[in-house]
Amino acid sequence: MENLILKKGLYSVNDDIKKEELFFSGLHTFNTGSYFDAHEIWEDLWSEYYLKDRDFIQGLIQLAVCFVHLQNNNINGARSLLNKSIKKLHGFSHDHRNINLKELKKIMNKLNLELELINNAAEFDWSNCPRILLNE
Repeated sequence: MENLILKKGLYSVNDDIKKEELFFSGLHTFNTGSYFDAHEIWEDLWSEYYLKDRDFIQGLIQLAVCFVHLQNNNINGARSLLNKSIKKLHGFSHDHRNINLKELKKIMNKLNLELELINNAAEFDWSNCPRILLNE
């Protein structure tokens, strides 16, 4: 198939496939608790491709990095990234990219409260980590 010329350079249908693969690979990786790797995958998507919803992907990256900070005992970094993620995802519809964003936002707000109540990342209850689920 012929490449099309867009503002950011060459584009092909294969780019759409690759973008979808990166997005869903990041979801799967996040949901297995590999937050650093999920961040890396989504960052590749965010930095390498034109995306109409760049802020949405950046919000997911920030959410993943929040948990990386918790794994590294950086409670302040976790709080900061969670707040940034909440702000980035706020304006998106509850079914953006077919994600159950309403439930995810609800869990993120609860996490925000939990992080404000603890003084040390070691106190964090990892069972409260969200899974990013698709709408059925």
